[in-house]
Amino acid sequence: MTNRKVPKATLQRYPVYLKALHKLELEGKTKVMSRELAEYVSIEPTTIRRDFSFLGNLGKQGYGYDVQKLIEIFSSHLGMNFDEKIILVGAGNLGRALLNYNQWNHVVGEIVCAFDIAPKEGTPVPVYSMDELSEKIPAGCRIAILCITKDVQETVDLLIENGICGFVSFATEHITVPANISVRQIDVVSLIQELIFETNAEH
Repeated sequence: MTNRKVPKATLQRYPVYLKALHKLELEGKTKVMSRELAEYVSIEPTTIRRDFSFLGNLGKQGYGYDVQKLIEIFSSHLGMNFDEKIILVGAGNLGRALLNYNQWNHVVGEIVCAFDIAPKEGTPVPVYSMDELSEKIPAGCRIAILCITKDVQETVDLLIENGICGFVSFATEHITVPANISVRQIDVVSLIQELIFETNAEH
């Protein structure tokens, strides 16, 4: 792998490529040209080739890319674990919607269980009480999805104590975490505001 610093925008596209490559693999494709991949991901072929160049010489002109090799390289670069055990905290309306979806196209593992104030039945995966967190959290679990509105900081602290080091948070409350903990905040309102700004600017 090259030592060139990969731009943030390029890194954000790598999971998109990986998802498309898995689809191609499932379709039985062993080789793919950049223009073919472009049709899957709606990204210009020149951008794809430039993004790939940061990872070394991955293909030959006119020959295309080896799909399996690309999957291995992207998986290694992104640190992906297809068996990643993800937990969800907060099995309300949003949480249950995510549990019912729980289809990540074999890219990032799956939600294996959830935790809520009280156990719930009739869900795709077990939903345990928060009181059982230390006992029921899967061994080696590192990622948690937060869909809670109360006691957010206290819950985050508890999860960190139990080995969680990465959060996808739908919670509106600001949380404080140590420097070695990663948080990705999903703020739907801000995203809508950005879209309104962009659409107004374009018209």
